[in-house]
Amino acid sequence: MLSHDQIWSAIDALAQRYGFTASGLARKAGLDATTFNRSKRIGPDGRERWPSTESIAKILAATGASLDEFMSVVMRRGAAPSRTIPLIGFAQAGSGGFFDDGGFPVGTGWEEVAFPGVADEKAYALEISGDSMLPLYRDGDTIIVSPTATVRRGDRVVVKTIEGEVLAKQLKRQTAKTVELASLNPEHGDRVLPLAEIAFMARVIWASQ
Repeated sequence: MLSHDQIWSAIDALAQRYGFTASGLARKAGLDATTFNRSKRIGPDGRERWPSTESIAKILAATGASLDEFMSVVMRRGAAPSRTIPLIGFAQAGSGGFFDDGGFPVGTGWEEVAFPGVADEKAYALEISGDSMLPLYRDGDTIIVSPTATVRRGDRVVVKTIEGEVLAKQLKRQTAKTVELASLNPEHGDRVLPLAEIAFMARVIWASQ
């Protein structure tokens, strides 16, 4: 029988796996930001409150996680065994030779990091450099990028242009001709890029901050 602690711990773990706080995951799923707050898990009378099946369905849709993945966390089979994934410096990512035409990492000779629970065999890590992505990403932070994950409005993404510019932004809107990107740093403006100028766009699924 599943316990109250197992279910709530799994929601916390799923949020962390996909780069969210519990409140951030709730917002991403279209729920009130306080839905998963710890104060909401026990009622005023001391009785345990359980998340609804609708809430769980919404967070699975928001993250792209499968029910099997969620249940593996619930049952504390948890993360898959650690494997190594490529670690690419943000500046390096703009140069040639690291990605194929589909945005998948290629080649050899880069550093690697061990990371559990990444199902995408093409996932890779980017090490942030500089302060252009403050306050969300700091110099030295690591983000995990999944080239095969579905990208939706509101997702944090890494975009590389055909000119070699690499951006970490939030997808604001995508049309048949353009991609609108919201800046993570208020000191840097939003960008609108013609779709023809984008080499690839991949979703950020985890961040180390």
